[in-house]
Amino acid sequence: MGIKYLHTMVRVKDLEKSMAFYRLLGLKEVRRFDDEAGRYTLVFMAPPGQEDCPVELTYNWDGDSGLPSDSRHFGHLAYEVDDIYATCAHLQANGVLISRPPRDGRMAFVRSPDNVSVELLQRGKAKDPAEPWASMASTGSW
Repeated sequence: MGIKYLHTMVRVKDLEKSMAFYRLLGLKEVRRFDDEAGRYTLVFMAPPGQEDCPVELTYNWDGDSGLPSDSRHFGHLAYEVDDIYATCAHLQANGVLISRPPRDGRMAFVRSPDNVSVELLQRGKAKDPAEPWASMASTGSW
């Protein structure tokens, strides 16, 4: 029996704000589906060259009063990055809270505008601990 990863789906409250967050991570829109009858939009975003590994952003046109909630039951999205420190600095400079800083030079967590936990992992060997990350405390849950 064969199996292939298709995507991870997360519901979003503000499609444009969520797309902007995932663009900051380096993802690009790879396809979109608008359903007039169902009144929803699906936007698939993936890293360049990895279009077969998208996150599906599901936006209900009439809103979703349950969002954002701490819906940690699905776990988190995880992306490998070339430079954990540069990635976190870029996100922070654009107003993203680093929930779990990369103190170990290997792993960090951030949250999307819809409270989705996103893990960032350093590609290859961990970087040497460096400031401001090494002494930065965690904020909130991750």
